[in-house]
Parts: sequence; C-alpha cells; structure tokens
Amino acid sequence: MKNYFDLTGRVAVITGCSTGLGVQMAHALANQGAAIVALARRKEKVEEVAAELTKEYGVKAVGISCDITDTKAVEDSVDNILKEFGRIDVLINNAGTGAVAPAEEISDEQFQNEINVDLFGTFKMSRAVAKKAMLPANYGRIINIASMYGLVGNKVAPASPYHAAKGGVVNLTRALASEWGDNGITVNAICPGYFYSPLTRETLDSEFFQNNAKTMIPSERYGNEGELDTAAIFLSSPASSYVNGVILPVDGGYTAM
Repeated sequence: MKNYFDLTGRVAVITGCSTGLGVQMAHALANQGAAIVALARRKEKVEEVAAELTKEYGVKAVGISCDITDTKAVEDSVDNILKEFGRIDVLINNAGTGAVAPAEEISDEQFQNEINVDLFGTFKMSRAVAKKAMLPANYGRIINIASMYGLVGNKVAPASPYHAAKGGVVNLTRALASEWGDNGITVNAICPGYFYSPLTRETLDSEFFQNNAKTMIPSERYGNEGELDTAAIFLSSPASSYVNGVILPVDGGYTAM
C-alpha cells in the first residue's frame, strides 16, 4: 500500500511556529515523518516547540529565531538550515499579524507593519528558500497561509490592512506558482476562516462573534484544532505535484455565501 502523504526524509520550515496554527501544522507534518524547522522571533518558544516534536514523533526538529521582516536574518536562517539539513522541501509561510481598527483610524505605521510582516515577509522567505534550496533541487512545496479575509471584505471586524496584505498573499501565490511551476516547485495558499488561537480566543468567544458565526458560517461554528492539518499535509505531499497556484479556503463555507 502506498501512503500518499508520507513525508519521511523531507524537511519542512514553518514560520510563525511559536504558537497557534503554526505549531498545529508542525505537529501534523512531524506526524507524517517530516523533519521540522520551527521559525519565529521568540527563541525560547521555538526551541520548546522543537523539543516537543522530537519527543512526540522522534523526528529531527530545531527551533530558529528569525524576524521575517529582516532580509539578512531570513538569508542567514536559510543558510543555517541548509548547513544543518542540506535541503528544504516544504516551506509554510504562516507568520502574520493583524491590525483591527476602522480604516479611517488606521495609522501609516499599522498599515506598513501589516504589509511588511504578512506580505513582504512571505515574499522574503519564499525568495530565499526558492533561490538557495528549491530551484537548485528542482523540487519544492511552498504553502502560504493567507486568510478568507484575503478573498472577501467583512463588516464585523474592520481590518483593512489585513485584508490588503492577505489579498496580496493570494495573488503573490499565483505569481510565484506561475514563475516556478516548471522547476518542480508548487506554490499554493490556504485561506483559513475563524480558528481559535491565543490571539483570537477572546474575540471569537464574545457574544457578538458567536451570533455572527451562526449566520455567516454554513457550518455554524469556528474551526477546531487540527482542522487545518489535512490541507497542509495534502499540499506538502510529493504526490500533490500537479496542484499549483491553488487558493484553498478552509473556512466552514464562509466564502461560499
């Protein structure tokens, strides 16, 4: 029997891998046998995550402190990963931030920071990993974590910089998929809906958001821990070689309405 989702021998780099969805996806890929590089700004957090993965799944895992808005830090981190592992097969661009305020009150700094982290940071990581690892190997899987808010607007949580940045990530995905598709590299995006994380729990548990979920989400609930994992595994698989430039919402049907 063939296991289409076996990632044994593959090396996956996941940004924003100190809490929340990044850590969940790291567990999912480690469960399939991948070696994991947990990458985020907080050194102690990513080292904690790496130790946890090695203990639970027996895979090689390391934590690297890196600010993805810093070009030199990104380049150095990729060089260090290649020295350690010799390859990078999967890159999940998960690091992000979120400014919530009415558009007329958003400062230049808030908008710029959103673009720098969510969009430019995603590009910097993709550029470095493709140039140094994936293009030479003629193989790669890049998965950008965008958002359903990169596909639609919203009236419940004004976040124009976030919508703009994630919309940019969606079309950056298509652009990179088009450029690198003939080099054995696929570039796809996952657009999560409302998922619980340390950053979102308080907002999602408010009465206003709970009522909103019942009317705006066909599944009438938020995403549970683990419900993003299968999308990440599917797009990471060597067998998904003809899936390229896809924008995959995992949102309980939110963008279907």
